[in-house]
Amino acid sequence: MKFLSKCYIFIIFAILYAPIFVVVLFSFNESESLSNFSGFSLYWYQELFRDGDAFSALKNSLLLAVSSSALATVIGTFAALGIARARKKWTKQIMESVANIPMMNPDIVTGVSMMLLFVGFVSLLGWLLRVLNLSQNFDGSYLFGFWTMLIAHTTFNLPYVILSVLPKFRQMDKNLTEAALDLGCTPLQTFFRVELPSILPGVLSGLMMSFTLSLDDFVISHFVSSPDFKTLPLYIYTQTAHEVKFSMYALCALMIVVIAGLLLTVNLAGSIGERKQRKDAHAKGGSK
Repeated sequence: MKFLSKCYIFIIFAILYAPIFVVVLFSFNESESLSNFSGFSLYWYQELFRDGDAFSALKNSLLLAVSSSALATVIGTFAALGIARARKKWTKQIMESVANIPMMNPDIVTGVSMMLLFVGFVSLLGWLLRVLNLSQNFDGSYLFGFWTMLIAHTTFNLPYVILSVLPKFRQMDKNLTEAALDLGCTPLQTFFRVELPSILPGVLSGLMMSFTLSLDDFVISHFVSSPDFKTLPLYIYTQTAHEVKFSMYALCALMIVVIAGLLLTVNLAGSIGERKQRKDAHAKGGSK
């Protein structure tokens, strides 16, 4: 029975990681062939680093991912704080359900909804400008780009931050907060001196998760982007829509390495935080 379970796990992991292994392997292929590995070479990585458009898209993706993840982490952390401090149980349940709706929606639904929202806002803004005689030929297409993608990415990252931070608030010892308030700390000082260090592993986990989700998002970005601001997933799609370039395999391999490194960092930070909490709890138990 153990042998069958091990075989089953091996088959599942092989199905999951075989495509990734093939992409990484053929990114080092010397020739442009998907059926024959002719030899090990770094030629396609050299071609990738000569591509200025790819690096421009990478810069846009990093700028968007850092901005949206930081904004979502700040908003999501305070949203989790509000949910945790809600007094009525049904209020907490409603707020948690509402916060999880964007995470349950398909990406294409979120993308189309955000696009319609931005188009409606631009139309309303143009109507107001015409009514006020400020501009009769308002073209709001320039509003689409970085700012619309920042709003969209922050929106779909929020539930993941709340989901990462909220359990840390529940695990935190509430007596510490009450003791800080009794000793003269303001609620703001209590949050930054007592609560934030306790929930920091969850905050970092939500930040890393938001960064990775924003970095590789394609569907939502496709609906709210503009030709002037193209992220890396959109660039890869335009390059592979007609003819697959092997430099794109090299680019995908590098993205796999970066995301794997981020996930390892998140898991390491979480394990360090849990180990520290266990040591603190053991120290308190010993002191008693």
